[in-house]
Amino acid sequence: MAEQALITTLAREFRAELPLGGALLALDLGTQTIGTAFCDAGWRFASPGKTLKRGKFGADREVLAVLVRERNIGGIVIGLPLNMDGSEGPRAQSSRAYARNISAALDLPVLLWDERWSTASAESALIAQDMSRAKRATRIDSAAAAVILQAAIDALAN
Repeated sequence: MAEQALITTLAREFRAELPLGGALLALDLGTQTIGTAFCDAGWRFASPGKTLKRGKFGADREVLAVLVRERNIGGIVIGLPLNMDGSEGPRAQSSRAYARNISAALDLPVLLWDERWSTASAESALIAQDMSRAKRATRIDSAAAAVILQAAIDALAN
């Protein structure tokens, strides 16, 4: 119950920073790749973007800055990889640091969103589309980013 209250509070704070809405970018941070997804300015639907090769932060920042400019992004949602019991491990701490750095670098609000089950959900959706295993492997990170973003915008809309 306390976890849900925290999620609601974080979503409310993020929404307050974007009173007019605006397009959002979601990131699913992996060790080798970054899955991207985007949503419309009205926060109705999320769509997967490209999967980017992850590099040093400076290189990532430049690629993400281009996406932000091209799509007029108002905020970023980053998947927070919590353990199944809700606790945070090293990957969650790394995501929090990335969120702080990208928020400062791009001067945008960032919302960290629980990403538990996002990859499994994305994979199920890709399988339902009868996508081959090879194709799924190239699209799974961006599909997971779309799952994360859709969950976030559903909460933001309420």
